[in-house]
Amino acid sequence: MSSGPFYLGFDLSTQQLKAIVISSNLAVISEAKVDFDADFRTKYGTKKGVRINEDEGEVYQPIAMWVEAVDLVLARLHEKGCPMGQIKGVSGSGQQHSSVYWNSDAETALKSLNPRHTLLEQLGGVFAYEFAPNWQDHSTQNECDDFDVHLGNPQKLADVSGSAAHHRFTGTQILRMRRRRPQVYEATARISLCSSFLASVFLGSIAPFDISDVTGMNLWDISAETWNEKLLGLTAGGKEGIPALRKKLGEVPTDGGVILGTVSPYFTQRFGFSEDCRITAFTGDNPATILCLPLRPLDAIVSLGTSSTFLMNTPNYKPDPSYHFMNHPTTKGHYMFMLCYKNGGLAREKVRDALPKLAADEKDLWASFNKSVLETPPLDVHKDGDPAKLGLYFPLPEIVPNVQAGTWRYTHNGSSLTEYSASSKLGWTSQADARIIVESQALSMRLRSQNLVSAIPGQPELPAQPRRIYLVGGGSLNPAIARAFGDVLGGAEGVYRLDVGGNACALGGAYKALWACERGDGDRLQSFDELIGARWKEEGNVQKVDDGYREREYKRYGDVLDAFEEMESRVLSVAKN
Repeated sequence: MSSGPFYLGFDLSTQQLKAIVISSNLAVISEAKVDFDADFRTKYGTKKGVRINEDEGEVYQPIAMWVEAVDLVLARLHEKGCPMGQIKGVSGSGQQHSSVYWNSDAETALKSLNPRHTLLEQLGGVFAYEFAPNWQDHSTQNECDDFDVHLGNPQKLADVSGSAAHHRFTGTQILRMRRRRPQVYEATARISLCSSFLASVFLGSIAPFDISDVTGMNLWDISAETWNEKLLGLTAGGKEGIPALRKKLGEVPTDGGVILGTVSPYFTQRFGFSEDCRITAFTGDNPATILCLPLRPLDAIVSLGTSSTFLMNTPNYKPDPSYHFMNHPTTKGHYMFMLCYKNGGLAREKVRDALPKLAADEKDLWASFNKSVLETPPLDVHKDGDPAKLGLYFPLPEIVPNVQAGTWRYTHNGSSLTEYSASSKLGWTSQADARIIVESQALSMRLRSQNLVSAIPGQPELPAQPRRIYLVGGGSLNPAIARAFGDVLGGAEGVYRLDVGGNACALGGAYKALWACERGDGDRLQSFDELIGARWKEEGNVQKVDDGYREREYKRYGDVLDAFEEMESRVLSVAKN
């Protein structure tokens, strides 16, 4: 084992608290986790990490569970022989949008933690509200409606804050807290995000928000780099309430690598941390994901799990209500573009299960699906003159576009779009569905990212597209899906599978801590990409799975983007009527 320095990264997610320790050369030294349901069993009454109030759409977590998990995960690291005294920096990530409401005793309690007692014994009484809303919470529709119209319309809200209003975003959650539980709001001295809550515990003082995570609140003016007074006024109940809300929120450092201070004496005395171990701002789980590899501008990550997510590092700020813009967590002047879809792996599985079974399916559930995707030509066009087939497959209500569950199939002959009818002479097989559902998911991402991509430096002859596409999640293991995404999205340097285990967010946090502590200063200040990129090795972490850009296929899909957008518009208009 190396002699250090080491860096510790956390990921406080819905179901687990993970910790990972890396060396200065990015090698993993130790790791541990706490699984909330398994480790605490019935103590906190959670299922898959959360408690649910169906009547009001509330999804929430006991904060005491998070507090207890911190001691437990560190004890497990210590038991594994992790050299805690050589850890020189700590950062991490937390589930985005979740909020913690501290009371007036919190600051004093954090500063005076006694290592002879557990965190839970000492922090149990410092919360104005004992629960934290989870990102799955959907209790704030009325508040979302108010946010969407407060600046004029959803586009104007997105222009300012990077996103239209969403149930899970912290601004709508705070507004509902003030209305639904005014006594909690009044008793709240400070509000933290999940990420800054965890940073506060290690710092021994209420930590400020991270410059990226703060943009998941619908309260921060991204261009002005400050709180938006009108949105604060809405949340606080008028102008007179703004000063109190600003105090609850605190100031936000705009430097993603700012050192907040050194670790609380509680951790030096109880777990053996060094007194000079530094704490930097913790960020959200999505920003941490793009830090788990040196993602360059125009590189994209496509997460193909139960849901689907498209993330891209871009210098272009072009917000829209249908997607999210957030400040990049380490690179000032850059942004994280994010698309979130509920329908990902589950939708593909539903199409897979409708296919005729092959003998190979006994060993590989995806054999018939993959065969259908690879043997079906793009858009199921077998010969000149065949109409292109387009579809939307949503077994769950979708976010992008915002429609209820359903399946829609259309054909496009180059000039007109026609809804497919089973009585049509055109065949539409379950094998075609396999190809078209993957194309549909990729086409939606291409449609919404097309104004953010540009010519690849050094390759001006290529059309605008992502430089590299990194696939993560269960679907990244599927070569047929990788091929179809490469056909649709391109990828001038190819499509790659990213494998950092299940610790991407914790790893991104550890990298952030390393960069903050070792980046230097003045003329020798290194960017995150420079420092981490010089040390990061592709071997063992990424594998090229597809060539990406193919001129003929890329153009063919570009030719149907307008038709795909029109199809979505038709489905939306029907849903509204």
